Amino acid sequence: MESPLLESPGAVPADAPDQEVAAHYGEPAQEQRALEDGAAFVDRGNRGVVKVSGPDRLKWLHSLLSQHLDALKPFEPTEALLLGPNGHIENHLFLIDDGEAVWAHVEPGTASPLVEFLDRMRFMLRVEVADVSADHAVITGPGPAGPGELAWPDVAGTVTRIVPRGEFPEGLRPAGLWAYEALRIAEHRPRFELDTDHRTIPHEAGYVETAVHLNKGCYRGQETVARVHNLGRPPRRLVFLHLDGSVDRLPAHGDPVEIPGGRTVGFVGSAARHHELGPIALALVKRNVPLDAELLAGGVAAAQEVVVSPDTGANAQIDLRRRPAKSG
Repeated sequence: MESPLLESPGAVPADAPDQEVAAHYGEPAQEQRALEDGAAFVDRGNRGVVKVSGPDRLKWLHSLLSQHLDALKPFEPTEALLLGPNGHIENHLFLIDDGEAVWAHVEPGTASPLVEFLDRMRFMLRVEVADVSADHAVITGPGPAGPGELAWPDVAGTVTRIVPRGEFPEGLRPAGLWAYEALRIAEHRPRFELDTDHRTIPHEAGYVETAVHLNKGCYRGQETVARVHNLGRPPRRLVFLHLDGSVDRLPAHGDPVEIPGGRTVGFVGSAARHHELGPIALALVKRNVPLDAELLAGGVAAAQEVVVSPDTGANAQIDLRRRPAKSG
């Protein structure tokens, strides 16, 4: 659903899968600073919104997803993964329960297949699942969240909210998605389907820290999570890349990550220009790539910063190296 803000002066559509919202409104760096300073909001209305109601909703979702949900308190935000039978990530959900229904926001284009899957899994339980994206949208802006808001803490002290579609904050300037993405990448937060692929398992991208409960009952894909955590290390790891600032382009999503000699060791996920750090990116690389190896990301020289430790799993303590978020 195309954002009405694309009609604003200077608005430039973002690239797929975000073409329905603005990348920027003519001042990318200033928009990024304004978002960080609590003076702007980002329209993320291309994201899907799903609502699950009914008295059995929490225990039902608890049995399907990777997070511990059957005792989730009202307005306590959390994250969860829908995994395939072999533990590959099929969806990443941001969840909150309002006491009567669970609300979730998900990546563009994934709400409908998610609802179809959940509908098939209802059986005789008292739950109802609906794609409510036509009536509700996702907005990221200044915090803190107010009482009773459908809201999640987000990058650089911002808060992401589900609001009625077409409702935008007053007194704030709009910032494009480039502003949000630069702050997200700088905080080492992976984005499903951009920083992951069809083979990604939770340990590789660091989702075990935020979206997986390691001591809950059985759910689809749990065997892979438990095996990697207890017996073996994941084959790949998420890295943060400082890109060569003298190059006038960013690597594209899916570009190869190579080591000297031309051997491909991974792929580029998200890339952006940060107003302080310069050009940056996230990438998935093979676990055994040396931590001090200089890399080429889509042909652009890059220095890596560890996000997911090569020793994650195999009874090792998870060491997810997040960049500290700035307070908003």
